[in-house]
Amino acid sequence: MAHYKAADSKREQFRRYLEKSGVLDTLTKVLVALYEEPEKPNSALDFLKHHLGAATPENPEIELLRLELAEMKEKYEAIVEENKKLKAKLAQYEPPQEEKRAE
Repeated sequence: MAHYKAADSKREQFRRYLEKSGVLDTLTKVLVALYEEPEKPNSALDFLKHHLGAATPENPEIELLRLELAEMKEKYEAIVEENKKLKAKLAQYEPPQEEKRAE
């Protein structure tokens, strides 16, 4: 009888551990998504792997690409701003559109 109680205690500890770490919630969400999937995939295991894979730590290459993207966005914004300034400067030296048409 004592052995049975010890096994239950270990199971309960493990269940609490899974609950605290969010594993139970995540698994439940993925299983519900599979259940609600209108067309069931051929491989339920692949479905689970794919949906759980989104929570895994990211590849370092992805982080490098994100940094590069942020850098490119900054450069783009700087170029757009420079373009606006140059257009304004150019407009100072060009005659207004009405004068061009009159000639």
